[in-house]
Amino acid sequence: MDVDLIFRIAGVGILTAVLHTVLKQAGKDEQGQLVTLAGVSLVLFWVIQLIANLFDQVRYVFQL
Repeated sequence: MDVDLIFRIAGVGILTAVLHTVLKQAGKDEQGQLVTLAGVSLVLFWVIQLIANLFDQVRYVFQL
């Protein structure tokens, strides 16, 4: 697994947390929730791609 991917996921998490906190303090809770949802969906998209690559590699190894 790429260490770069772990750092990207951590960076998105930190950035999302900071933006959510700033927006919540500004009284814009709905926008804060949208930022959090966008961050989670971005990371989920990356993880789904990794899982798809894993299944492709398993199929290749076992020649299914």
